[in-house]
Amino acid sequence: MLSGKTLVLGVTGSIAIYKGADLASKLTQAGAKVEVIMTESAAQFVSPMTFRSVTNRPVVTSLWEMASEFSIEHVALADAADIIVIAPATANIIAKIAGGIADDSLTCTVLATKAPVVIAPAMHTNMYQNQVTQENIAKLKARGVTFVEPGYGRLASGGVGQGRLAEIETIIGTIKQVLGRNGDLAGKRIVVTAGGTREAIDPVRFIGNRSSGKMGYAVAEAARDRGAQVTLVTAPTALPDPTGIEVVHIQTALQMKEAVTKAVAGADALIMAAAVADYMPKSQAARKIKKAAAGPTLNLELIRTPDILTETRGNFLRIGFAAETEDLVEHAREELEKKQLHMVAANDVTAPDSGFEVDTNRITIITRDGKAEPLPLMTKRDVADRILDRVVGMFKATDSKSVTINVTKTVKNQGWFTIPVKGRALFPEAGHEITLLTEDGEIATNRDKDWNIGANLKPWFRKHPELKEDDKLHITVIKPMERYHIKIEIVK
Repeated sequence: MLSGKTLVLGVTGSIAIYKGADLASKLTQAGAKVEVIMTESAAQFVSPMTFRSVTNRPVVTSLWEMASEFSIEHVALADAADIIVIAPATANIIAKIAGGIADDSLTCTVLATKAPVVIAPAMHTNMYQNQVTQENIAKLKARGVTFVEPGYGRLASGGVGQGRLAEIETIIGTIKQVLGRNGDLAGKRIVVTAGGTREAIDPVRFIGNRSSGKMGYAVAEAARDRGAQVTLVTAPTALPDPTGIEVVHIQTALQMKEAVTKAVAGADALIMAAAVADYMPKSQAARKIKKAAAGPTLNLELIRTPDILTETRGNFLRIGFAAETEDLVEHAREELEKKQLHMVAANDVTAPDSGFEVDTNRITIITRDGKAEPLPLMTKRDVADRILDRVVGMFKATDSKSVTINVTKTVKNQGWFTIPVKGRALFPEAGHEITLLTEDGEIATNRDKDWNIGANLKPWFRKHPELKEDDKLHITVIKPMERYHIKIEIVK
């Protein structure tokens, strides 16, 4: 995401500047070309050599530095930037930018750029909450500047309040979100689930699993970085909430079902990476079960939890994960068919480098056309992007809103046709009734498990003896998953 990007980092005179050096280092490690501009007051806190050392790039400190490659034309740096980040940003620099003042390298660069600007304030609470500062922030937000809200905690003055520079990971997450605004998932709403649900036995104990949530969080962050509006429904994990993502915390399978049902309203895709418990105790003890009272054995009556993917329906892509210990592809295909999914990502959780509680994964992607594509071992973030690559492809197929059927002897004589692989995302699960609108009226039909549409079509084919081999049937979506228009093209 950050690799190859030119990022201008402006640092100003704040005690939080040492965090700015850490930010510059992490951005450089992520592959960004970090160009640092220090204000005169910033150099009173930290030497420019600090930033030069962590970025391996010269640091701009003055408009008049003839040694700098940007010294003659300060707009060169403004033009080169993919994004400008000011962290830490003082009340003074915010006021200058809001007022259009350009009296140093940083303000000149901001005024001259067309790149997005991110500002992370750091100052005393009273300065941050001052009406003038808030008006300046509001003015810049109205102009499209993104702000990373300061944190609450102990300040350099010894007091406690809001004004601490936001955490570095929060700033980096915001940078990624801003850079991804025009990505290939821009305008899409994606719901992702993560973590392992907990089914309470009593107030102390629960039935759970080994899911760390890392795969689901990686998918959510990757979708955010590609421009999607993301809702993450997560069971308990040790991971921090990702920046720029709506996070819904739940505990149990029932709570996850309720949250997912609410979240998918208006969504374009549901990606179920959570490890949802298959069973839960039929009843929960109101108090901790004592060993002395329970005896040498404890018998629990378990009942099935809801199958969220099977029971959650709507006009959106449905992607599942299958954590298996044997017969990986066979079991994943069974899941795909049984739950009528668009895609399944399956992995062997017995492998020490793949699955639970590790940062890597090795998956096989199974799609509706029956293909199984094994991927090599890679980081979970890379796996997430591979999955989303396929989701983007499905969206493109769906966005086309039409599919073309070539008329063959079988189609003409038997009165049915098979939906080609490219158009399958346009159609609902097997058995779901759809309506074909023709010049002769409406036809109620459906598709079977083999992607054939034939119910009630034979009379329609008989009405069109002019159809011959190599003619075309164009099917266009009127209402997704429900109504379609079918038009004949006679090829001469």
